[in-house]
Amino acid sequence: MWSTFIVSDEEGRMVAPGAAGTAGGLAGGGPASGAGGLTSLMGGRSTFGGKRRRTTSMGHGMSEAQEGKIKLAFFVAIVGVVLTVLGVGTEFWVELAPSKSFYNNQSCLTAHLGLWKGCTKTLWVADIDPERESCGPAELPGESNCTYFKFFTTGENAVMFQKTTQRNLNVAAAMLSLFSLFLMVMGTICIGMALSKEILFFLKPASICFILSGVLVLLAIVVFHQSILAFLASDHTVPLHHELSWSVSCIGCAGAILIVGGIFFLLLALPCSPWQRCFPHKDSGS
Repeated sequence: MWSTFIVSDEEGRMVAPGAAGTAGGLAGGGPASGAGGLTSLMGGRSTFGGKRRRTTSMGHGMSEAQEGKIKLAFFVAIVGVVLTVLGVGTEFWVELAPSKSFYNNQSCLTAHLGLWKGCTKTLWVADIDPERESCGPAELPGESNCTYFKFFTTGENAVMFQKTTQRNLNVAAAMLSLFSLFLMVMGTICIGMALSKEILFFLKPASICFILSGVLVLLAIVVFHQSILAFLASDHTVPLHHELSWSVSCIGCAGAILIVGGIFFLLLALPCSPWQRCFPHKDSGS
């Protein structure tokens, strides 16, 4: 009597070594057919132990070169995210300063604003560059006083140098910045899914998220600058000199970097390289 033995494959399914799996089938082929089935199964098992790339749900694996390019583009996008967080969280978007001799010849008052709060600072005239006509810069040592804006709590406008801020424009600039950060988080999640699951499809929504976040960041700068112009036009009693500060520089660089990173992801998501499409490789034999 022939005894049938069962072998389990890599996925835990029970597989008989013979094709028919019955005693009659074994009688026709004998032990040779059983040995052949076991050999083919063990040959299939050997492929599981080898090193090979996982395949996606569409059947296309991600090569190591593609993964390296994605990580490089992701590093570029992360630099933009860090610069955005640095710019949004600081209050050096614009510096406002009257003439250094407007109050007295010993001290003067300057201010620097951000999206969330504004600071006034008293500086000594002796510390200011003699060739500079306005008070500042705000980095000089002095007594500083910072207060958060009440745009988001009570809806009150702030008054500085007898001028009134424009709440709607300030809130719009802040909301654009926050929404851009939300898109950066969504893009980061998509890239994480693309690298972990090795699915190139997630590069497309990631590219859209990073490109839109860069555009919104640049738009936030424009809206904030309009709010400053409206603030200066609200009263002309105290003439002020204004200049955009280093926080805006961080935001501007971040917007450009995010757009470039999003374009990189979009190019990597294409089925073939645009460079290869425009300049196809010619065979040396032809």
